[in-house]
Amino acid sequence: MSQNPSSAPSTDGGFDPHEIQAKWQQAWAEKDPFRAGGDADTRPRKYVLAMFPYPSGDLHMGHAENYLYSDIVARFWRHRGYNVLNPIGWDSFGLPAENAAIKRGADPVEWTYANIAQQKESLKDYGVSFDWSRVLHTSDPEYYRWNQWLFQKLFEKGLAYRKDALVNWDPVDQTVLANEQVLPDGTSERSGAVVVKKKLTQWFLRITDYADRLLDDLNQLEGFWPQKVIQMQRNWIGRSIGADIEFEIEGRAEKITVFSTRPDTLHGATFFVVAPESDLAAELAASADIEVRQRFQAYLAEVQRATDIERQATDRPKTGVFLGHYAINPVNGEKLPIWAADYVLADYGHGAVMAVPAHDQRDLDFARAFDLPVKVVVDTNAPVTGAIPVIELDDEGVPIDPLGDVDDLDPVKTGTALTGDGRMINSGSLNGLSKRHAIARMIEELETKGVGRAAKTYRLRDWLISRQRYWGTPIPMLHAEDGSIVPVPADQLPVVLPPVEGLDLKPKGTSPLGAATDWVQVTDPETGQTMLRDPDTMDTFVDSSWYFLRFLSPNDETEAFSGREAGKWGPVDYYIGGVEHAILHLLYARFITKALFDMGLVEFTEPFSSLINQGMVILDGAKMSKSKGNLVLFQEELDAHGADALRVALTFAGPVEDDKDWNDVSTTGAAKFLARALRIAHDVDSETDVVWAEGDQALRRVTHRLLAEAPNLVEQTKFNVVVARLMELVNATRKAIDGSAGTSDPAVREAAEVIAMTLDLFAPHTAEEMWQTLGYDGFVGLTTWRQTDPTLLVEDTVTAVVQIDGKVRGTLEVSAKIGAEELEALARQDEKVRRALGEREIVRAVVRPPKVVSFSTK
Repeated sequence: MSQNPSSAPSTDGGFDPHEIQAKWQQAWAEKDPFRAGGDADTRPRKYVLAMFPYPSGDLHMGHAENYLYSDIVARFWRHRGYNVLNPIGWDSFGLPAENAAIKRGADPVEWTYANIAQQKESLKDYGVSFDWSRVLHTSDPEYYRWNQWLFQKLFEKGLAYRKDALVNWDPVDQTVLANEQVLPDGTSERSGAVVVKKKLTQWFLRITDYADRLLDDLNQLEGFWPQKVIQMQRNWIGRSIGADIEFEIEGRAEKITVFSTRPDTLHGATFFVVAPESDLAAELAASADIEVRQRFQAYLAEVQRATDIERQATDRPKTGVFLGHYAINPVNGEKLPIWAADYVLADYGHGAVMAVPAHDQRDLDFARAFDLPVKVVVDTNAPVTGAIPVIELDDEGVPIDPLGDVDDLDPVKTGTALTGDGRMINSGSLNGLSKRHAIARMIEELETKGVGRAAKTYRLRDWLISRQRYWGTPIPMLHAEDGSIVPVPADQLPVVLPPVEGLDLKPKGTSPLGAATDWVQVTDPETGQTMLRDPDTMDTFVDSSWYFLRFLSPNDETEAFSGREAGKWGPVDYYIGGVEHAILHLLYARFITKALFDMGLVEFTEPFSSLINQGMVILDGAKMSKSKGNLVLFQEELDAHGADALRVALTFAGPVEDDKDWNDVSTTGAAKFLARALRIAHDVDSETDVVWAEGDQALRRVTHRLLAEAPNLVEQTKFNVVVARLMELVNATRKAIDGSAGTSDPAVREAAEVIAMTLDLFAPHTAEEMWQTLGYDGFVGLTTWRQTDPTLLVEDTVTAVVQIDGKVRGTLEVSAKIGAEELEALARQDEKVRRALGEREIVRAVVRPPKVVSFSTK
């Protein structure tokens, strides 16, 4: 529960946040001031978008932060004279709704839309300046019709395909997971269950066709996206450069291709390893003797109980089974025994590796476990000067004592692979070459022999989108009796989900839609042939991969989005959301945008020009969760303190990207600050047409310093610093009112108006109330940012620091134009400085007017 009081604080001036909130929300609902301008609007455009929510219940504090920051950005650019698009929708397909339906016996449709209604009211209560004319829900047929259209466009371009594959299987939710949905510990990000491998026929999208562009185009985002996110995407794509090498297998007609980043070490290959779950392993075992087959089947069953993370652990004991076959090394003809071993995964490269145990630690561990040969081919002690090796040769050109004095580094003895760079040895024509030159030479030789070529591989895998669940977009394909698959005719889209009545949604490993006989079976009107709809639904990340485009024309029934509007608004200028989406959602959206660009449907290749990631709101240092009982409820805080106090408190609590502990979030303090700001507006008794220049100059300097600094601070997302400057102006204005300036001073009115305008970013209800109190019609949220008077930014006096032997011993208020001699004299005469000097003699004085005097003494 919340740590703050459950009722709004009593404040002076009769400040009632809920009354003000209701008043201005009604005004916004009637006037619709935040609707984006159309074709007639000639202002420059900004597209601001917060990641849309999943309707799993009411909003939580993570939502409060996300939509607060997006609203600050949207409101700021309106003040700067821009036509701003700031839409909202709901990512409303997905497992939580289906699981809730199973658990509670509720219809997922009813559960989903009831939650959407609740969240919608909460967002309105929060004062977010959305364009409510553009709302979308991904579970509406009007939306997912275009999801299906997108799938068919990808299918038409060869980017959607179906194949048998080992997939990540969630045994609790009984559905497939994309690689990105498996956590580092091998568990499902949804259910927490240990993910297992299962072979299924599934639909994939060829994201790997775009791997190079996805990686290289990250350079365009440097400085605009958080570096952490860029690096996470680079690591996930994981490009490796090397060579594809073809190995003959004894007794097998077809060669096997192996990818290696170190083709230069091919002479050091002493055995061959394939993934136990691969088709190749099964094929080789099947053609071996019965003892091998039995050992392999037992081993495969053991491996399938382990997660990929466990299999890749460096401290895991090496296990494997000899498959009774040999590969032929293409450069020296040596026979390499073929093993199935769990440290090789089926989805890396081609699912097979050449093992070079002298120079790869996992291969060495395996070789030592099974007493396999180890051959050193890189002398890691050999000196290399630039690209030319320094090497001593005998009369026949053979390296003399190539291992030199490295016998004590023999991997067989030490158990440590030689992984450093050096000179090639025991490698025929490569002897004496450095790594870089040896790789290039080996690739040339492989290409000449026709047994290899330069190649790249990626950690990234094609995007598996099939899901065996009900609550998602039906895949718009038809299966004929002869096994052919054709798209549902475009004029029959959308393929609408059947009613949930009569369907058993409990996970069984197959899609519930398969049991909807009347829905699944359709008749081809041309042939009269019975065809079956695809029973799977799409991964919901397909829904969110392009939703930013649908916002541009959400009610258009003729196309998914308007290319004309995309040209005007796209790409998104500011995208705001949590870092947890750094790989999944953002990578998929980037892929789909590039695919749409290649189809000529958009004119940009990156969907989000600038990305803002916010931290989490935590409690007592821990992430909030229902199970821990440490939730701070969003609606309770709104009820207790009002939207504006919550917004200001969250903004002021720290930088955008930092986690914020709720114990450090002072809604009570924020409410008192807002009351003081509103009281200033009530105190002003000058007219709106006063001449500001005639007002108190000291207050005007504080006002114009805020006007000058706030824009840069907002663009740097230093929102908390803007609030701090705003508090300084409120304090300075109160001091002027209570001092000689009084309530009629023009500078007091100017300051009050700037407070209202700036406060609109953080506390829009209070800001509107101030603006009206100050005598203005219309909305402060639509006013243009005031111009700064540069003459008021020139400081008349500055604070000079006096140091003695590197330590600050005094400060002086001096003229900004003071000279060096005068500044040094004042420093020597200052009483605090004199006391600090004592009997010591000044031997050196460094003076940098007007801010620093530094004395050295003896």
